[in-house]
Amino acid sequence: MAVIHNPVLRGFNPDPSILRVGDDYYIATSTFEFHPAVRLHHSTDLATWSTIGHALDDGFDLRGIPDSGGVWAPSLSYAEGKFWLAYSIVRTMDGDDKDIDNYLVTADAVTGPWSAPVHLGSRGFDFSFFHDPDGTHWIVGVQWDQRPEHPSFSGLVIEQYLPDERRTTGDATVIHREDGLVEGPNLYRLGDWYYLLIAAGGTGWNHGITLARSRNLLGPYERDAREAVLTTRDAPGHPLQKAGHGELVQTPDGDWLLVHLASRPTLHLGERYSTLGRETCLQRVEFDADGWLRLADGGHHAAVEVVLGSPPDDGRDDSPGAREWIDEFDGAALDSRRWTTLRAPLPHDVADLTARPGWLRLRGGHSTASVFDQSMLLTRVEEHRAEFEVVVDAEPRSPREAAGPIAWYDRSGWIWLQVTHDRDDGRQLRVVRRDGSTTTRSAAVAVPDGPLRLRTVLDGPDLRFAWAGVGEEWTAFPGVHPAWTLSDDHGPRLRFTGLFFGVRADDLDGRGWTADIASARLRFIP
Repeated sequence: MAVIHNPVLRGFNPDPSILRVGDDYYIATSTFEFHPAVRLHHSTDLATWSTIGHALDDGFDLRGIPDSGGVWAPSLSYAEGKFWLAYSIVRTMDGDDKDIDNYLVTADAVTGPWSAPVHLGSRGFDFSFFHDPDGTHWIVGVQWDQRPEHPSFSGLVIEQYLPDERRTTGDATVIHREDGLVEGPNLYRLGDWYYLLIAAGGTGWNHGITLARSRNLLGPYERDAREAVLTTRDAPGHPLQKAGHGELVQTPDGDWLLVHLASRPTLHLGERYSTLGRETCLQRVEFDADGWLRLADGGHHAAVEVVLGSPPDDGRDDSPGAREWIDEFDGAALDSRRWTTLRAPLPHDVADLTARPGWLRLRGGHSTASVFDQSMLLTRVEEHRAEFEVVVDAEPRSPREAAGPIAWYDRSGWIWLQVTHDRDDGRQLRVVRRDGSTTTRSAAVAVPDGPLRLRTVLDGPDLRFAWAGVGEEWTAFPGVHPAWTLSDDHGPRLRFTGLFFGVRADDLDGRGWTADIASARLRFIP
């Protein structure tokens, strides 16, 4: 027996793709503009998951990619004794235009090494592999139409992949089309039926999962008469919003589970904001007497707790409690399961663990607007109540040098407590905030020389900062800051990622200025 407490992957872990090989379960999740790319997770009981690495790491470079572009919707599968991973790289997304490349990599083990990528074309996104029991291999995905007078969504298409030639045939067939956008397609063959699991309703509050089926691989596909297998679009108070974009997995006992994304919003003035991004959940499902997929416990709302096997009878409470980790920066390398960067890895001379043992020396980089070389280390925020502390030893010499902890969503949404310098007042602390195209700066607080302890506190929609000298009492930095703006749901643009805490250093003169960081501590309180 195991009890699944959703989300099973908390914080920014969207577009889950699930796979079972033997007794091992794996989930791959989207990473968008963050590096390393395609996060990989492992479990043996479906309830307890660990991050085991990434598929696209060394040598993978996304510099120049726009916010919420990059690696979309990985698809993890297993065939012919190998792991297969398909993924899209969205390089531009301006108006009706999307420049997208789709790729396949394979590996003997899920931890790699992964092969050189095979280009699968650029006709759309959300491509997944279907390995037909007859031995053929197919990709199915969203076809995009850039013409402004046509609907951008021009159908779900299927195309055969020829593994011996490492290419697709180049001929795609539309197998399903609807008036609105449907995406995230995955094909399954069960008995005489081909089942097409699809996400519908967009990626926001109207998101959901539905099904279509056909006795022919190439269609036509009949849509389930029920509006959705899974959705919370009709339940705005449900704790798991935006439920959608899923895949199926079968246990060795023959039971079926549905992995899907969802968001746990926080409220600000009655409005919902998904600061944690889209997270990964699991539900029990079954096929009814007519062969249609349904939630095993009835209805169409995502369950927060899912019991596998017999209910527990020992009175234990295995729900998530407070969690904490500390990084003393005393290892040989940064742990990429915990830390992430923007678009590309930080070179060793930018993130140096050897210059001052027990400290991370960050060489300052480009500004927060850069799509190339920001000097910033980030970690996912997994709960609406969290504390992040670092020790910063930095002596900036001008306002163009700054370092400190940051709450980051993307280049147009961040809140940064920075140690910087003023010509008249010397070293000081300021909170600088970007909201869209507007940057605001708080009044400065003068601080003494030497290392500073800096704290970031998230409390639902609010963010606060505090500072202290080493061994001294905390002093609250004035003001409460709007963490709710660091969410998918704030502003006019489509945004697909989530909130990170981290630390950064800017050197806008490019003179090699550095800041030293020690003892990063992160605590989550469910």
